Amino acid sequence: MPIDVANPLYETVSRLSDRHRVRSEATIQADIRQLLLIGGLGLAEADLEVNLEAQVGNHRRIDIEVGYTVIEVKKSLAGSVASLRAAENQLRDYVAARVHETGQRYVGVLTDGAEWRAYQLHDGVLAQASQYILKTGRPDLTGLLTWLEGVLATRQGVPPTPSEIRVRLGADSASYQLDYAALAALYEAYGATPTVQLKRRLWSGLLRSALGTQFTEDTELFLEHTLLVNSAEIIAHLVLGFDVIDLQPATLLGGEHFRLARISGVVEQDFFDWILEVPGGEAFVSTLARRLARFDWRHVEHDVLKILYESIIGPDTRARLGEYYTPDWLAEQVIAEAVTDPLRQRVLDPACGSGTFLFHAVRRYLTAAETDAVPLADALEGVTRHVYGLDLHPVAVALARVTYLLAIGKERLRADDRRGVHVPVYLGDSVQWKQEKTDLFTGGQVVVDTGEDGPQIYGNELRFPETLLADAANFDTLIEELAKLAASPRRPGTVPPLTALFNRRAIAAEDREAIRDSFARMCRLHDDDQDHIWGYYVRNLARPRWLSRPENRADVLVGNPPWLAYRRMPEDMQRRFRELCEARGLWHGREVATHQDLSGLFVTRAVQQFLRVGGAFAFVLPNAALDRGYFKGFRSGLYPDQAELTTVAFTHSWDLRRLRPHFFPRGAAVVFGTRTGPADGATPLPTSTLRWIGRLPKQAPTWDVVSSFLSFEAADLVVHDANMLESPYKLRFFQGATLVPRVLFFVERRPTGPLGLPYGRRAVRSVRGSKEKSPWKELPSLEGVVESEFVRPVLLGESVLPYRLLTPREAILPLEKNQLLDGQHPRIDLYPDLATWWRKAERIWVDHRSSNRLTLTEQLDFRRKLTSQLPPSALRVVYGASGMHVAAGLVDDPSTICDKALYWGTVNSHDEGYFLCAILNAPVLTQLVRPLMSYGKDERHIDKHVWKLPIPFFDPENEVHARLAGLGLHEAALVMSLELDENTDFIALRRLVRRTLATGPYSQEIEELVVGLLDG
Repeated sequence: MPIDVANPLYETVSRLSDRHRVRSEATIQADIRQLLLIGGLGLAEADLEVNLEAQVGNHRRIDIEVGYTVIEVKKSLAGSVASLRAAENQLRDYVAARVHETGQRYVGVLTDGAEWRAYQLHDGVLAQASQYILKTGRPDLTGLLTWLEGVLATRQGVPPTPSEIRVRLGADSASYQLDYAALAALYEAYGATPTVQLKRRLWSGLLRSALGTQFTEDTELFLEHTLLVNSAEIIAHLVLGFDVIDLQPATLLGGEHFRLARISGVVEQDFFDWILEVPGGEAFVSTLARRLARFDWRHVEHDVLKILYESIIGPDTRARLGEYYTPDWLAEQVIAEAVTDPLRQRVLDPACGSGTFLFHAVRRYLTAAETDAVPLADALEGVTRHVYGLDLHPVAVALARVTYLLAIGKERLRADDRRGVHVPVYLGDSVQWKQEKTDLFTGGQVVVDTGEDGPQIYGNELRFPETLLADAANFDTLIEELAKLAASPRRPGTVPPLTALFNRRAIAAEDREAIRDSFARMCRLHDDDQDHIWGYYVRNLARPRWLSRPENRADVLVGNPPWLAYRRMPEDMQRRFRELCEARGLWHGREVATHQDLSGLFVTRAVQQFLRVGGAFAFVLPNAALDRGYFKGFRSGLYPDQAELTTVAFTHSWDLRRLRPHFFPRGAAVVFGTRTGPADGATPLPTSTLRWIGRLPKQAPTWDVVSSFLSFEAADLVVHDANMLESPYKLRFFQGATLVPRVLFFVERRPTGPLGLPYGRRAVRSVRGSKEKSPWKELPSLEGVVESEFVRPVLLGESVLPYRLLTPREAILPLEKNQLLDGQHPRIDLYPDLATWWRKAERIWVDHRSSNRLTLTEQLDFRRKLTSQLPPSALRVVYGASGMHVAAGLVDDPSTICDKALYWGTVNSHDEGYFLCAILNAPVLTQLVRPLMSYGKDERHIDKHVWKLPIPFFDPENEVHARLAGLGLHEAALVMSLELDENTDFIALRRLVRRTLATGPYSQEIEELVVGLLDG
């Protein structure tokens, strides 16, 4: 935002940022006080306490105290380490005194006006959690005020827009950094306690089942999830208008006030309330509540918790976990397309994530109810019986439940005439990896498998009469009461009687024995210190079983299932995935096995279990589902299975791959269809589609906003039913020659003396480098004279920048025209200088090689990687065999040899060369090929993995191909115009070139064209 230099606050901040100005602590303190009072932080002398020189013990005085923040001002924090430590110790004492007096969690701030440090106190140790530094000259007033507001948490009525949530609650905010630091300190101190470890194990087990090898258990992610879920549960209270600052932390995370308000299924005991079981946890929750209470949660028009999740969980972690949530505008339009009769259709999202589809399904139902003048009490009861959600991710479930509340809205929830509300979002495995459908119901009872394949907190099985599940709210309340009884004071080994509970809840006589048996198992678990979190499992895992009964199935399935590639699954999941796919005709195998994706199986299993015959579905899927060979079985619509034959009639699809920028790591599509009966059979996915084209605006909250930026056209899909995905260029590219040990080949010119050398001769010596290995690096350099025709230019991997080649190295290669000579070849003596050099090199090789298997010439031409470059091609494209980014250039010197660190391929024209260079140098190409690369420390080994992408042969008549060739030529000219110092490290040069290209006029268009080309 532009800086108003006339703003008196800017003058204040300019003075504070100027370290060269000689100022007293009192002057700095006065400027900070002015900043706090008139900086828009919600502070005023009349109604908020801002104490100067507030007294604390030992006759010392706090410089500034604001709410639960202590600010200590110093003339300079840039002095000695000793003076800084003394200031930190002083601040520690102030914060400790206030914590002791109030029992609240305090933040300490140390500042000299230019540098601001925020600290947390834990176990008497003051630890820095966040920092902000003003730059001298043009200080960022807005940045400082935002940081301060996050620390102080004093502003009220902040609108919960995506931008405000990112700035004030995201991972870069002071609020988050302080809260995370406090949470981390508590976990470090008490994370080894049995109940905390149990909940972490349960969390880990669920996510590993849901996400496969993409999930890596680490403390940071567990703490991030804890912070997210606790935040969501506090936000749920704020939606209803509760004053969370005055509520006890245990009630905030336990949901007691929701039960009193007759709202169930929102806040319950789960993995993440471990914070209440450790000392200092309640103070943490109270502080978190104060920060979240700054926002006005009454009017929300989209899934804001998705924004909170993406603001806290970093993009690298989300990419690794495959977590990319659907944009609101797309979910809104999918719901509008699929839910045609909202008051009568039961809608289920079996992979609900943070609840984006649920939000719009709930809003669609309530809007229809208002249009039809349905009384509010009936509408609220109706929506919770018509819109359901399932997810295997516990964080997603917690967020989706609050999103459901946000969709209903505060005014409806606080209406006097509403009845009880149960939010029907459940933790559940929609694929049912461990349990076949025939195992779910036995003798009129729902059986929750708790053996070795189930959650390791049960003994054997828990059984509940199926009839109890018909009323979700009553079932949940029953389980909750059983949990409380199991946890009530009693002698170990005893089981409290349930007669009063049975009578009060009118439990039928025939159902009581099964409940007693399950309750006895629950009591034994509690006696074994396994906590009562099992109630969380029972309430959640039973519901998916009930929803899968034919009479309970949904009318519409919607959502965005997990996109998890076969290669990312753990071995046991791979085996089960293959079994389930083979049973349903989905397994494609062969070369594309690793590309097969969970999303297709997920949809077929969801349809099989949760959708009635005649019901409709709409799912967001990878674009490959429309036309790639490994989705062929999915597109057929016929899914045989011994338990239940499933057939669908696909109706239509939306092709979203032409939208820019992409909102997922891969192109997306939406497929629509209905479930058919056996007599009707299957209808494959039509090969025609509706293609969406356009550039999305940066702020795209609703369909009304986005739709004006889009155009739509009917298009025919080109279905790729071949098994191979590779580019036809794969057969054209080869790895360069093995020119090692380099001391025997690579040379540089050496002085020749005053008499010089005859024409055609060159004095040379070995080039030495730091990367040489033993025993070669210990050997002396070779020196001599060689016929010039045998000193050939050689390109190394480090010789190639994007679109540009650095000066080639030189190497002695015994190549006579297109023939490779060795020391025994009769023609080598026609070149006496070469013969002398080469035979000496051969002797050194024989003396020091690690194996007798290869001669020096055989080593040089290993697998014909040298002679395959002969006769030389007039025009070649080369790219590096390894690196964090693909770099490619065009070679037009036929005499140049390529080293093994390069791959080379002949092209027929400059246009074809620039076409390939434009593709290979595009950053998106590196992003797409990186998951296919071999793993070392990083994904660096490019090799021929680039040709696993469907890069087509160049067609000069193709408009896109021709445009890419022209853009490649422009980019090459841009790079060639750079003045580069070739003595600079090649990595730095590549970085400079990539930066130049990224800020140039063509990069965005190339990215878009390449994505479109590779998406088909």
